[in-house]
Amino acid sequence: MNRAAKRNALSAEHLTELLDAFREVRTSDAAGIVLAADGPVFSAGHDFADVHARDEEGVRLLLELCTVLMKTIQSAPQVVIARVQGLATAAGCQLVASCDLAVAADTAGFSLPGGKAGWFCHTPAVPVARSIGRKRLMELVLTGDVIDAATAVEWGLINRAVPLDQLDAEVDDLLARATRGSRTSKAIGKRTVYAQLDRPEADGYEIALSVMAETSQSPSAKEGRASFLEKRPPVWPG
Repeated sequence: MNRAAKRNALSAEHLTELLDAFREVRTSDAAGIVLAADGPVFSAGHDFADVHARDEEGVRLLLELCTVLMKTIQSAPQVVIARVQGLATAAGCQLVASCDLAVAADTAGFSLPGGKAGWFCHTPAVPVARSIGRKRLMELVLTGDVIDAATAVEWGLINRAVPLDQLDAEVDDLLARATRGSRTSKAIGKRTVYAQLDRPEADGYEIALSVMAETSQSPSAKEGRASFLEKRPPVWPG
């Protein structure tokens, strides 16, 4: 994101740019995607100038566009890592929570500030709620306070917090480890995890069992088992 002067605020124009980029990369041969930002702020969330100029239907369309972006990030077959170098607030925090993994500078901060203002962070809370516990979510949305990177790790919002000068190396290391193995298998795995994640346990087992049985006969699964049994490095078909 390269709107540093605007604190990488998510105007309709910028949301469309991000959506187009993810749609383009998801059909490429890339194994992973890093969502990063320029400037001291990762993203300040929705662009209030854009929001303020819209009526209710216009805001609804803006929020729908934002939701499509978040769903596209999670449905991408690639591993998506947020590289958070600074403050991530409101829909910016929503972006972080929507990525598969997140690494932040230890000076970064995270908040859902609507609770201390006049427009509650209803949609940003959706993916955040699925990353952290209920009481922690309520603290974020009701107080609007910023939590530091160490707290974000403890709460499960991000995976790592490191000094800023180590951020790129940590992102590269996590991405390399998260993209090992068959890309085809990983893409199906990511989709299935999100499909069962927030369902009752019985439903989760039903979804996961069906997909795991089906994929046991895939070329990637067969190669993985054969290479293990034959004690040789795997040659992934895709």
